[in-house]
Amino acid sequence: MKKTILASAIAAATFSGAAMAQSTLSASELAAKMDSMPTVYGNIQYVLKHTNVDGSGSTVEHADNGSTLGVKHDHEIAPGITGFFKLELDGISADDKAEAGVAAIDNVDEAYIGVKGDSFGQVWVGSDDSTYETAIDEIYNFYEVGSDISGNYDTGEGDLVQYLSPSFSGLTFGAAVQVNGDGEGEKSYPFQLAAMYEVDALELAFAVDSNDTGSANNENTYGLRASYNLDNLRLTGSYETRKDVADVFGVMGVYTMGKNQFALSYQMEDNDVSDDKNDTIILQALHNVSDHMYVYVEGYLSNADGDDFYDDPDGGTQGGDEQSIAAVGAVYYF
Repeated sequence: MKKTILASAIAAATFSGAAMAQSTLSASELAAKMDSMPTVYGNIQYVLKHTNVDGSGSTVEHADNGSTLGVKHDHEIAPGITGFFKLELDGISADDKAEAGVAAIDNVDEAYIGVKGDSFGQVWVGSDDSTYETAIDEIYNFYEVGSDISGNYDTGEGDLVQYLSPSFSGLTFGAAVQVNGDGEGEKSYPFQLAAMYEVDALELAFAVDSNDTGSANNENTYGLRASYNLDNLRLTGSYETRKDVADVFGVMGVYTMGKNQFALSYQMEDNDVSDDKNDTIILQALHNVSDHMYVYVEGYLSNADGDDFYDDPDGGTQGGDEQSIAAVGAVYYF
């Protein structure tokens, strides 16, 4: 008998026994048991993308754009105190069965455990979006394909201990430290601090990253973000600076009309090391087909001072100073 058949038989017998045991439970007990089960969620993301570098080459690619599978759970430890965890995996390679067979679901995107309460906020440990990223990098993280201009900070998303305070009349504080031990290269403890304020339609955020990761430049990164909601229109502006590295500026508007969403943004990076400047304009149109599916079109136009700033998408040695990307994609999530 094959192992898979034997495993299926054992699983079926186990389920039958569990079902018989559950039949003696009352409706309320059964509902409570179902509520205690973890939540399984996931998505499949496909994109068809055309990339062109002026004076260089161009490519057309059908790709997995970040499909994930995850599980999360929380439970009451004591009155007012909740424990929680989350594990999210990617690397599914949903566009190519041959590639997926080699490396299917082999990457951890998020994995953490923590506790939270109304009186003290929340503390969590593991891999997650960092405090600085959550507070400042709204424009970079908004789009499906993703901007080529990101925040100028080094602290990553792993080995983090993070804290988020409760709201004090709209004011919240965040903090994070990354624990890089002896087995992870140079021992270091980079930290991040953030303050966020919300009042009516206005959001303000300030954050700092110490960048103490053993890189050549460990100057602090400072970031500011302001967002304002006008009915169906959200406006966001952000500025980040790091001495002797780069300054990054961005503005974005997002307009929602029924099941449709339209976004337009502009970002500019001034690099202190190379003395190059590059900017990117992004346009998005997104339509929610249903509660579990949406489709989108995105366009990117990027320019730079350097003649070979953007690499040849074909892998050649000849780069260029202007890059354009056109993308069409679909996402199904549950």
